[in-house]
Amino acid sequence: MEILGIPLQAFLGQLMLGLVNGSFYAMLSLGLAVIFGLLGIVNFAHGALYMLGAYVAWLSLEKFGLNYWAALVLAPLVVGALGIVIERTLLKRLYKVDPIYGLLLTFGLALIAEGVLRDQFGVSGQQYPVPEALQGATDLGFMILPNYRAWVIVASLTVCFGTWFVIERTRLGSYLRAGTENPSLVQAFGVNVPAMVALTYAAGAGLAALAGVLAAPVIQITPLMGANLIIVVFAVVVIGGMGSILGAILTGLVLGVVEGLTKVFYPEASNIVVFVIMAIVLMLRPAGLFGKEK
Repeated sequence: MEILGIPLQAFLGQLMLGLVNGSFYAMLSLGLAVIFGLLGIVNFAHGALYMLGAYVAWLSLEKFGLNYWAALVLAPLVVGALGIVIERTLLKRLYKVDPIYGLLLTFGLALIAEGVLRDQFGVSGQQYPVPEALQGATDLGFMILPNYRAWVIVASLTVCFGTWFVIERTRLGSYLRAGTENPSLVQAFGVNVPAMVALTYAAGAGLAALAGVLAAPVIQITPLMGANLIIVVFAVVVIGGMGSILGAILTGLVLGVVEGLTKVFYPEASNIVVFVIMAIVLMLRPAGLFGKEK
């Protein structure tokens, strides 16, 4: 059986690979949307935080023998703690000035992180093994799906929609949203707004690090892995609507699938299809698909 001249097995296989890529896009876009939506910071360091998460996992294995499951907990905590330091020492000084200053600062931080790791480990890729419990593959009938890629999809969707639920449907999320819009009023209720803001940035950084650990066994770990991905992730956030949590998640998943299918039907356009879609969306809806006009 064929679909538009493409064998069904190849079509479904590429669809699944697109869903895996979309899961990474969704997790990274989610962190960016959380930081921008709640703090107003265009966090260009997000790709570097993703890269740091992968390096923390690799170093914890090479230096301390910690396994993948420990790295899934450790890397977001380490990078999240670094996020608190960044927010308390640097970003908090920029909340009342033009957002371009925050963008330039985080861009500089990303360059510094890449430079330091390039100096320490070089540009050659590091390999991270697939955990033993997730090795092998499952026969779905129409394709053989590696177990680790299936785990990436399940873990990413769980984290993404769990984060959306916390922000949009719980009291904690209400405090977060209110704290960024009217901090004086929320502080009057006894909420420590500066600490809440710092923890919000740490949560966004931790999400990026978690995505880095999930990606480590399926890609090569290099100092440039974040820079190679961050432009596409920004495009995903713009298409979904800057600051829209649900928009970032759904757009990331859909664009991953679209990119995967483009590789089947017109491979030459697979590297630009996301940006073509972004241009079209911005012409029709400048605020993005899920964004609100101001």
